[in-house]
Amino acid sequence: MSYALATLWHERNRFLPGVLAVAFSALLIALQCGLLLGLFSITSLPIDTTSADIWVGHPEVLSVDLGRPIPEAWESYLLRMSEVERTEVYMQGFAYWAKPDGGSELCIVIGSRLKGSPLGAVDRLTPGLRSKLTEPGSIVVDESEFGRLGIERVGDFAEISGQRVRVVGTVQGLKSLAGPYIFCSLRTARPRLRLSEDQTTYLLAKCKRKEDAPKVVERLRRYPNKISAFTSEEFSLRSRVHWLTKTKAGIALGCAAALRLLVGADVTSQTLYAATAASLREYAVLRALGIPRWRMAMTVLAQSFWVGIAGIALALPAVLGLAHVGDELGAKVLLPAWLLAGSAAVTMAMALVSGLFALRSLRQVEPVALLR
Repeated sequence: MSYALATLWHERNRFLPGVLAVAFSALLIALQCGLLLGLFSITSLPIDTTSADIWVGHPEVLSVDLGRPIPEAWESYLLRMSEVERTEVYMQGFAYWAKPDGGSELCIVIGSRLKGSPLGAVDRLTPGLRSKLTEPGSIVVDESEFGRLGIERVGDFAEISGQRVRVVGTVQGLKSLAGPYIFCSLRTARPRLRLSEDQTTYLLAKCKRKEDAPKVVERLRRYPNKISAFTSEEFSLRSRVHWLTKTKAGIALGCAAALRLLVGADVTSQTLYAATAASLREYAVLRALGIPRWRMAMTVLAQSFWVGIAGIALALPAVLGLAHVGDELGAKVLLPAWLLAGSAAVTMAMALVSGLFALRSLRQVEPVALLR
């Protein structure tokens, strides 16, 4: 290992292209995955920014924004559970927003309770905003959505499903992927989503102890109506995975990552092969001294290992720096520890495979080469 490191340092200009190829592959893989995770985390914002432990919905629900009407009477299922502390109704669905100057926009209406500590109200709805939403027909939107909705300021009027609404406040950081989020009370949401008095979209529950939520969900799934029940973490993941697979973004990500790995592997392999071929006389000396070929092969693999380490070390600060820049520009980049570790592992495997391909140059190592 020390001989491999000494060779890398002495011939650093020769190995530099391989290091840069590894670094660039790791950078692109981590950033693209982080951008994709950040993009699809938007789809689960109504779950991630609320305090409910359990979500109950229609048996065929695939994502939080694709909920279908269910009877409010199903709330009795939750109330039978001794672990459940309290329950709430929650409404969410697509509707058409009529712009004041003409045209329409698909939006997502979200209705929740407003008093006390509501389970379905997003955390950015302050008590002041919730108080304003008690006025019939009042709504709150993300301030970045004004352009899409065709409004200019708080106080403007528009129509949702042919019924008038008024913007009474704004929030930040709740921009939607499918359509602008419209936050309102249950009283305002029900007619805009065309729900009857005994219908809702979801039932939410808060457990006395959060760790009891999985057990409650498991029992709810045994009911004959086959209702859909999820912990908040399960439903959040389900919503993200649905959009990831529906848009084929996962396939596109896999193909792009494979292409980058192939390019990086090829450059790294060629670099290691060229470096090994250029050192054939040195390896011939080692062979003449009785060093077995497998020891020399281990040296080449050790070189590929350190090339991978150096590339990952260069890529990590670059990834974190570019992710910060992306966040500042409004492009959400999520870089959980498992993603960084996975990118590093894949990149390291690529570097080691490249080292294996570079071993073919050792076939030409013979002591007789020193006499030429």
